[in-house]
Amino acid sequence: MSLWTKLKDLVEGVDTDASRVKDLHEEELRVAAGALLINAGSIDGRFDPDEKRKVKDLLQRRFELDPKAAKQLFEEAAAEERNAVDLYRFTSVLCRELDQDGRKRIVEMLWEVVMADGVVDEFEANLVWRVAELIGVSTRDRVTIRKMVEARLAT
Repeated sequence: MSLWTKLKDLVEGVDTDASRVKDLHEEELRVAAGALLINAGSIDGRFDPDEKRKVKDLLQRRFELDPKAAKQLFEEAAAEERNAVDLYRFTSVLCRELDQDGRKRIVEMLWEVVMADGVVDEFEANLVWRVAELIGVSTRDRVTIRKMVEARLAT
């Protein structure tokens, strides 16, 4: 085997490894976002059909998934959320993988879930506040995003 072939194989192997790592990071991001959305929908003790539908819809649109893949992600995220002992497990992934705009989008998605049933429970609002703090979204941005989502849902 020539040196050129060895170098080519090495570079191709690196590309494959980098692609695999990118795919793993994307999957980890999807599960973390899904778990937080599920937590937001269920933290008040009632995960009603409107909230479940909203979570699935948000995951499908945000990650450009077909319905089957979105359902699978929902189930995987639900399992992770049930086994989690704190929010850091998920928020640390969001901090690592998302820029500030991406983090704000997560806060927007959380507000959409907690407002899906027409009632913002104190536990739900507190969860959005805690997640926003952990991922570095300011109080001002969190409140602005809430008002934006409320206005959008009122129309």
